Amino acid sequence: MDAVGLAYLGAGIGAGLVTIGAGLGIGKITAAAAEATGRQPEAAGEIRTTALIMSALIEGVALFSAVTAFLLQGK
Repeated sequence: MDAVGLAYLGAGIGAGLVTIGAGLGIGKITAAAAEATGRQPEAAGEIRTTALIMSALIEGVALFSAVTAFLLQGK
């Protein structure tokens, strides 16, 4: 296997790991938000807002990492 093939392999594995990590992170945030809303229904709006912001931050990091992996593939 040459260097280009290894770059493609690394980019694919990196993008896959980023996707898995983002999915797990957002799932954990959603589960915690649902549990917190069940415990304190009066704070549902604040909990939802915080969970949405945190999910967006995770998606931003995941997108940045996936783009970086694909850019490294082209080198």
